[in-house]
Amino acid sequence: MKIDFIAPDAADLDSFIKLMRELYAHDTISFDEAHARAALAGLLNNPAHGSAWFINADGSVAGYIVVTFGYSLEFQGVDAFLDELFISKPYRRQGIGRRAIAFAELVCKERGVRAMHLEVDRANTNAQSLYRELGFMDHDRYLLTKWFIE
Repeated sequence: MKIDFIAPDAADLDSFIKLMRELYAHDTISFDEAHARAALAGLLNNPAHGSAWFINADGSVAGYIVVTFGYSLEFQGVDAFLDELFISKPYRRQGIGRRAIAFAELVCKERGVRAMHLEVDRANTNAQSLYRELGFMDHDRYLLTKWFIE
């Protein structure tokens, strides 16, 4: 299977938002389209914050991946967050997620990123197993969040 990673542009917002809606529904995360559009446009307009890509499998959109950047003293410099990874149901369990993570790692290494983090639901043991197999470690910490928007 041929896998390509294609950066979206402004004309692709609707298609990307549709995939985001699917991911959020799958993970039972509240989805606000206006906020999602603004966040995606902000990312696409400022590559210093990160990048997003459609994942194409044999020419068809199979999902998407988003990597964002930060800075950490603990991780000794620029770090990245594998912010979102979504593979549409017909394409799951075919190694596409594994290849998407390898692509994200390559992008991070090229940009001098020192560490990449990700978040996974505690109940999603299949994904946890894959991530551990790919070298991600559980730091036995909780990710806590405080929102500053309404």
